[in-house]
This record gives sequence, structure tokens and C-alpha cells, in this order.
Amino acid sequence: MLDRAPRVLFSADDFGLSEAVNEGIERAHRDGMLSTASLMVAGAAASDAVARARRLPDLKVGLHLVTVEGPAVLPPTDIPLLVGPDGQFPSDQLGLGIGYFFRPAVRRQLAREIEAQFAAFVATGLALDHANAHKHMHLHPTVGALLIQAGLRHGLPAIRIPNEPAGPLGIAESLGARALRRWTGLLRRRAARAGLRTNDQCFGLAWSGHMEAARVRGLVARLPDGFSEIYFHPAARRDAVIDRLMPDYDHEGELAALCDPALGPLLTARGARPARWADAPEARWAEAPGPGLRRRGSRGPTP
Repeated sequence: MLDRAPRVLFSADDFGLSEAVNEGIERAHRDGMLSTASLMVAGAAASDAVARARRLPDLKVGLHLVTVEGPAVLPPTDIPLLVGPDGQFPSDQLGLGIGYFFRPAVRRQLAREIEAQFAAFVATGLALDHANAHKHMHLHPTVGALLIQAGLRHGLPAIRIPNEPAGPLGIAESLGARALRRWTGLLRRRAARAGLRTNDQCFGLAWSGHMEAARVRGLVARLPDGFSEIYFHPAARRDAVIDRLMPDYDHEGELAALCDPALGPLLTARGARPARWADAPEARWAEAPGPGLRRRGSRGPTP
């Protein structure tokens, strides 16, 4: 019988965005519940993040793939259809999404950039624990497929499914949130065909940037059975990068939530266990792998 007792992974995005973010992640791991972080390999403070991760052997690190509103790994001359002369992806998710889906030349450049980001992660020497995407762009069918294909070539074991039910949050589910949750099914099926571990549910979308202690306490008390990821955006302080990209996020409040001494007792009271991606459910095969995918551990993608 499958163990459906609540298990919860506390994670942080944007590792490498700035030193303030990196310091917040380190403190949340040393002094709080954070076990996992997702690295922006081309972030301005990526080298600092890698150095901190090497000093923290129990901190699991994965790839935070950037395909929108952030820096690329490849030079702009190699991917001119993706980024501007400054090497930055634009913030227009809709425009990018249309190009990624309908323009073959754009898809080819995107595939090269995604491969380059995985290769850059491997070059750090850190073990690849998982992958997800900045602003959940891996929900886009093209980005998701390319992430999985490149990830399998580099030993990717797990992927985030941004499936957030409203009930544990104590709020009503909007039509948009309900549609988004249904859309995650495509990514989940692709992950299962690829043999990747996935979460059952993921929390941090509706309250993104505002995962304050009181909210997290209520969520933990109502945590559903199965494997949950709760992701955060902690930082030790505000800085120019945070002010420019996320002016309304409460990074310091999210750091305080991760270091909240009440979290441990609340987890115990709920019968929940802290977890890592290695504890996530193994994928269940419902059908043969789709085009371009092989089971994890195979020699590579199909042509």
C-alpha cells in the first residue's frame, strides 16, 4: 500500500539572483526548514550561490530554468530571437509563449539555451536534485518538453508540477486558478512518461511573494496527504535587483516564515514529515514514452 501520509518539501526559488537572496536562502537552511533551492545559473550572484551551496552539503540544489524575465547563458548573438542585446529574456510571457510554440527557428534557439543552462549547472559540480522554471514557464508545452528532454540527458530525477489546490489555503479557487491546475496535467503526464519524480501538490502560487508566517502555519495545519512542495522567495534584505524585479514581494517576511519555530511542532501535530525530492513518489507509467523521451537512466533521447 502506498504511504499517503503528508510529506512536505520546503524550497526556495531564485538562488543566484542576488547576494541578498543567497544569504536569505543560506539562513533559511541553517536556521529554518529550508532543504532545497533552485539555482539561476546565469544570475548575477550565481557564483556566490554555488560557493554557499558547497559549504552546505545538506542543501539540495536544482536548476531554476530561465526562459522569461531573466538572463540567458548563451551570448545574444547565438540566440537573437530569444533575448535582447543585453542577454536578457523579455518579460512578455504571452509573446514569448507564442513564439516558442509557433516559430521553429525560435524553438531551435530555445532548445540550445535550455541545454546550455543544464550544462552550466552540471559544470558547477553540484548534484542536480530537480528542475523547475522561472515563473513556471515549464507549463508551456514547448518549454516543458525541452526541459524534460535536456534534463534526461543530464540525469534529472525530479520536476515541480505547479498544482495548487485552494482548499488547504483556506480560500476560494478562482476560475483562472482552476484552469491552470487542470493544465498541469499535461506536464504531469510528460514527467510520468519520462520516469521523473513529481510532487502531488505545490503551494506558493496564490501567495507568491507573501508566504508570511501566519499563512504558512495555517497551510501546514491543513496540509493534504501525499507529497507537497511549499516554495518561497526568501532574502536577507532588499536590494536593487529585488526592488526592480519584485517590488511588491516580502522577501524578508518569507525568510521569517521559514525560520518560524512553530513550524516543526505544527508538522508533528499534523502527522507530516519534512521531505526532499528523493522522497517524492516515483512516476507511474501509464503508456510508452512519447516522442523524444526515454525512461530515466536510458542512453539518451530518441531522434
